[in-house]
Formats: sequence, structure tokens, C-alpha cells
Amino acid sequence: MANYLVIAASSTIGQKLVAELRQQGHNVITTARDNSKITPDFILDATDFHAVDKVFAEAGQLDGVVNCCGSLLLKPAHLTSHAQYDQVIAASLTTAFATVRSAGNHMRAGGSVVLISSAAAQTGISNHEAIAAAKAGVIGLMRSAAATYASINLRFNAIAPGLVDTCLTQNIINNPDSLKFSLSMHALKRIGNPEEIAGLIAFLLNPANSWITGQIIGIDGGLAHLKVRNS
Repeated sequence: MANYLVIAASSTIGQKLVAELRQQGHNVITTARDNSKITPDFILDATDFHAVDKVFAEAGQLDGVVNCCGSLLLKPAHLTSHAQYDQVIAASLTTAFATVRSAGNHMRAGGSVVLISSAAAQTGISNHEAIAAAKAGVIGLMRSAAATYASINLRFNAIAPGLVDTCLTQNIINNPDSLKFSLSMHALKRIGNPEEIAGLIAFLLNPANSWITGQIIGIDGGLAHLKVRNS
């Protein structure tokens, strides 16, 4: 039985991941900003370095950590306010950095850290400037951390989902025109479900796959790297 920490476990993907890991028999420690969706083990502002470090310290020896924090802002750069930009960077990149920082401090016996990037960080999608910047930063952070901490067998990987059916994406999914356009961009002509994302994260946490580090793994229905006709 492994001991895992899931940050932002109240997110749609976080909840599916916690359920899967517990079904596999693992101990899962959870955090959330509040108890409106789940009853977490820790109430945590994951942008607060000191608070994240304290959770790591109290969680004990960890085999793996996942940061499920994020936000979604669909606006061109010229319509994005400084406050909106700061919020997107804080939610995706600052929380990821805080996670990496605390993992480096506390997981000295090694383990697996999984961060969440986005297909938008790897391909040009209109009106995604802020989120693309934040999620591209997550990729650079992950790769640098993977090199820094390889000597203690602490692995870092990131996943890059396309459009997934979550609480954050309901405005897109519930708009027929937006959904039709989004489907046309995915080679498989469907959006992802959170169970698929949770399954990939669980794969990266599994010590059976401990020769994987420094990787950005797309799970996007072909969005980022396949050119398809919109038919």
C-alpha cells in the first residue's frame, strides 16, 4: 500500500483519482481550498509555499504527489486583465512550483510527482494565451525538476489533457457551437472523461513505471499533434 497526496482533490479529476487510488488499496491524503465539495484532510491554499510545506511535513513519508490545481480562462491577451492573468498563473504555475518545492524538501527517499499541464501549451489555440503561458511553465518546471532530483530517485512527469468533461469546462460543453468546434479539433472527435485522466495519473504514480521521468504525456484525443480536417 502506497501513501499518496492529492492536492486540489475536490476538482473533478482529483475526485476520480482519489477514488481510483483508494480502490487500488492505497492511502490517499487530500487537500482542498474548502470543504464545499469534499471533506479534505487539509484545507490548503496551494499557492502558499509555507502552507504546502506544512502539509507535506504532516503527511509523513509519501510515495507520490499529484497537483490537480488549475483554472480556465478563454480570452485573448488584449482582453485579459492583470488580475485575471495573475489568477491563472497562481492557480496553475505557482501551485505547481509550491508542490515541486515541497517534494524536493520532503521526499528525499524518492517517489513520483505528477503535474497537470494542457494540450494548449503545445499547440496554438486561439484565446488561450494566459492558460497556455501558465501550462507551458508547468512543462518547463517539470523537466528541470526531473533533472534536479533524479539523483534521489524523485521522478517528475506532467500530463497534457485536451478538452475534458469537468466542472471547469461546462461553459464550453453546454454551448453547442463551442462544443462542435472543440470536437472538430480532436482527431478522435470526442472529449475526454475524467476517469481517463485519472487512469494516466495513477499509471505515472505506480512504482512499476519508475523508469519514466521528465515526460510530458498527451492525453488529448489527438488535439496537439494530429492535423485533421474539420469534417
